[in-house]
Amino acid sequence: MRLPLTAHTRRPWRLHEFAPDFRTEDVWAFRTPGAGPGELDVMLAAMRAAGGFARQSAANRFLFAVRRKLGAVLGWDRPEAGLGSRVRSLRDRLPRDLAATVDPAEPDGLPLTPVYRLQDEYVRELANGTVHTLMHLGWAPARDGGYELRMAVLVKPNGRFGRCYLRLIAPFRYLVVYPALTRQWEQAWRDRRLLLAGGAS
Repeated sequence: MRLPLTAHTRRPWRLHEFAPDFRTEDVWAFRTPGAGPGELDVMLAAMRAAGGFARQSAANRFLFAVRRKLGAVLGWDRPEAGLGSRVRSLRDRLPRDLAATVDPAEPDGLPLTPVYRLQDEYVRELANGTVHTLMHLGWAPARDGGYELRMAVLVKPNGRFGRCYLRLIAPFRYLVVYPALTRQWEQAWRDRRLLLAGGAS
C-alpha cells in the first residue's frame, strides 16, 4: 500500500540525521498482521528465506533485465559511476558504532549495499550513473493495530538526466515493482514460521 511521504518523514528515524540532502521519493507499507514491536528481524529473516530480491515476479525480472541491458549499453553501471567513485557512501557519515552494525562486504545476494541496521530500521544504498538511492526499511505501528514494515526510497538524482530517469520509471514502480514486492513480502510474513523452521532444519 502506498503511503504519503509524511509517513516516513515525520517518524523519528535515525536516517534523518545523516541524509538531509536526499529526497523521499516513495513510501510503501507491507501488512504484517499479528506483528509485535520487536519483530523486524523476524520479517527480514522471512524475506530472505522466501528468496528476497532474487525471487521476483516474471514482470519484475523482465523490467530488471531491460534495465541491466540499458545500463550496460549506456554505461550507467560502470564502477566509476557507483559508490566510492561518483558518490561517497552514506556510511562515511555515520558514527563508528552505527557503521559497525553491518558488514557491507558480506555477500548476501542483494543489489544494494548495507549501511546500518537497528532494532526498528535497516538502510541499504545503491549508486549508478542515474541516481544515488537509499532503501529504508522501518518497523512502525500499523494504522489498524500491531506493527508493519514500511519501505521508504530516498534519492539524490544525478543532475537533470537523473531527474528525468526517475520520472520515466515511476509508472513501472507503482504498477509493477511495488505491487509485486507487496505480494512477495506479505506472503513471507504469513509463511514466516514454516520458512524459518525450514531454514533452521
